[in-house]
Amino acid sequence: MTVLFAGGGTGGHVFPAIAIAEELTKIDPAVRCVFVGTKNRIEARVVPAKGYEFHTIWISGFQRRFTFDNMLFPVKAVAALTQSFRLLRMLRPDVVVGTGGYVCGPVLFVASLMGIPTVIHESNSFPGATTRMLARRVSQVLITFDVTKRWLPKGVAAHVVGTPTRDELTTVTRDEAIRSFGFDGTKKTLLVFGGSLGAASINIALAPSIAPLTEMGFQILWQTGKYPGADALQTHGSDRVRVMEFIDAMSIAYAAADCVICRSGATTLAELTRLGKPAILIPYPHAAANHQELNARALADAGAAVMISDADAPEHLFGAVCDLLNNDDKRRTMSAHSSALGKPHAGRDIAQRIIALAQSESTVKGHDRV
Repeated sequence: MTVLFAGGGTGGHVFPAIAIAEELTKIDPAVRCVFVGTKNRIEARVVPAKGYEFHTIWISGFQRRFTFDNMLFPVKAVAALTQSFRLLRMLRPDVVVGTGGYVCGPVLFVASLMGIPTVIHESNSFPGATTRMLARRVSQVLITFDVTKRWLPKGVAAHVVGTPTRDELTTVTRDEAIRSFGFDGTKKTLLVFGGSLGAASINIALAPSIAPLTEMGFQILWQTGKYPGADALQTHGSDRVRVMEFIDAMSIAYAAADCVICRSGATTLAELTRLGKPAILIPYPHAAANHQELNARALADAGAAVMISDADAPEHLFGAVCDLLNNDDKRRTMSAHSSALGKPHAGRDIAQRIIALAQSESTVKGHDRV
């Protein structure tokens, strides 16, 4: 069985696909998992590092403001459709799985035209443009939040399964993680990240708090991301502050953390709730339909996180961090509430659906469809 995964641009699209692939190979080691993405985004680095076969197409997102890339979008779309057709003819996948973003659009569209079974998984509460456009064409629509059904085309049957997370997140102990960063195991550690691309506003809000937090005895693991000006944050590095552009081994970073500051994308929240990590969530203010605030509010209302708006972060972030790191009981309670929301078996459930779909389609049509 060959399963082709299409998704990229951000970790929120790539890591769920990897988690599903891992579950597929656990169920059946003979399953061949192949990925398609773009050559200059996170998937081009992460997917091959995991040992998976990786192919690229020429496509990018359509920006809401005028850019030169927007002028090239029609050309890229035609090229991506052509490349997708050739790739599908070559690989002959039994199922094509899209995990959101512009990468999966042309691949899923062409696969549906060719009669190949297709699955799209939407992690966010508000479905992306690709999910909304393809929902009627794909074989199955899988979602994380029940509220997502509200924004899908009428008549589309969507199944709530959660967002898959990687098992490797649970394989590292705190002691191992602390040692790997050269930290002191007796001190509390704060993990800060803004997603795979970074978050400038979180970094700006945090920077004035670095010195007082370390003076209070706390340690900080800080993923800054890469954007103009981010390099200047390296000056905050010390024996108690690890400043990194990108953290490949998030399982180690999470294991070291007593508290997390981050955005509230669906994949991040799935990881936090699987691990039961107390968190301060700062939703990305420009997310479509404000879905990151909806995601964050769900955790905050359940007592699993603290939510601070992006605009309020410079004023309130330091106090919120001190409140959590200085209160062991509050962190334990928040951790328990977070774990109660986790769906650790989402990847397995999705993998089983993919296998069932492939077997059903194979019985009916075989490979003559390609």
